[in-house]
Amino acid sequence: MSRALARVPDSLTGQIVTPGDRRYAQLRSTYTTTASPAGVLLPKNTAQVVAAIRYAREQRLPIAVRSGGHGLSGASSNNGGLVIDLSMLNRVQVLHERSGLFRVEAGARWANVAKALAPYGLVISSGDHGNVGVGGLATGGGVGWLVRSSGLTIDRVRAVEVVLADGTLVRADAEHEPELFWLVRGAGAGAGIVVAFEIEATEQRSVGVAQLVIEAHPDGRTVRDWAGYLAQAPRELSAAAVLFSEGRSALMSITAVVAAESLRRARPLVEPLLAIGKVLEHRTDLLPYPTLVPTAHLHPNVGQQRGTTTNGLFTELGDAAARAVTRAVTGPGRAVIQLRSLGGAVNDVAPEATAYPHRHQNTLVIASTFPPQSGAALDAAWRSAAGRADGSYVNFESRPDPAAFARIYPGETGARVRRLWRRYDPDGVFRPALLTGQPTRSGQSTRSGQPHRRRR
Repeated sequence: MSRALARVPDSLTGQIVTPGDRRYAQLRSTYTTTASPAGVLLPKNTAQVVAAIRYAREQRLPIAVRSGGHGLSGASSNNGGLVIDLSMLNRVQVLHERSGLFRVEAGARWANVAKALAPYGLVISSGDHGNVGVGGLATGGGVGWLVRSSGLTIDRVRAVEVVLADGTLVRADAEHEPELFWLVRGAGAGAGIVVAFEIEATEQRSVGVAQLVIEAHPDGRTVRDWAGYLAQAPRELSAAAVLFSEGRSALMSITAVVAAESLRRARPLVEPLLAIGKVLEHRTDLLPYPTLVPTAHLHPNVGQQRGTTTNGLFTELGDAAARAVTRAVTGPGRAVIQLRSLGGAVNDVAPEATAYPHRHQNTLVIASTFPPQSGAALDAAWRSAAGRADGSYVNFESRPDPAAFARIYPGETGARVRRLWRRYDPDGVFRPALLTGQPTRSGQSTRSGQPHRRRR
């Protein structure tokens, strides 16, 4: 065992993977970042999460918290510190079938959640990849395949169980610890470790799924028309698109999902998308919901997808904004652009109801570059579109800093987030790089000394 992990308490013996362990290679990194932590702890229960926090603080070790490891900032691993990997806390339990209420531990993956809910005819809109972990997505937002009909994942959370920096286990809901409950729905990274959620699913077995590939017009009209239709379409329709360069032009690959149990209902909602550009491929199927986030997605995260990512939220993508987004793909920066539909049920929620305040925008635009392209290339490609954005989303920002914080948590929301991060974590054990402007592999820092009592 490495010197940095001396005096491991008996309660954690056998649960820590260190560099000499054959499992270390598959646990050390995230999906986007290669890291070298001193150890990776795999707690089996909440008591071991509490013990891990106390141990790391006593040893003055940086802490990184991992549910799935897809986080683009690399914050779920670190160099030289302790990673608390929640993957063994992965149970899914339906609590009340009629209301759709279920309890899920933070280390579960959304593919497993979809599989567990399917026999009950229940679904939860939860990102777009089955390998994503529950904890990170369900504390940041959650823009899923049914986002316009069901809202963000955080909008369906009814209660959480959180281990705070002083080792206290707290249950928070609308009536008990309401400030903490507000915080973890959108800004959970600086509050503590959420170990479990109670979430209200919706009834749905099958969905209409359309796959299209369209030539994107260089003047931006294809992007404009995609966003314009989604903004006013029936809320049963949600869609995501990837815009990428093809020589001097661009292609748009679209996945449109209709919360309907029949193709008869799904096809008319998809049909207007066939008119936004020259269609190269198209098919529409009725599929079981778990097909969208299958267990086939599950894989280790070993730093295999390096890149730099940022994003912006847009109320509308008019001519100028749509042209800027398209030029980010076709210009010298050669960014890859993703578009995600919002609006619908997302915008039914009051801006002050959660720590995700962006309740009037209709489109999320995500921009990425990959090696050999650098972050500077992304900045150059994205600059024009960024100036037209109205907010940002924490889960698609790979360079967290105070400027990103201001976009993600604007105005009074940001002031409240800062205030509550200080209340629940006064020593900055889980303080995100969004505040410090000095991102580390973990995005967190640990300070010396014993755990302190929580301030009210």
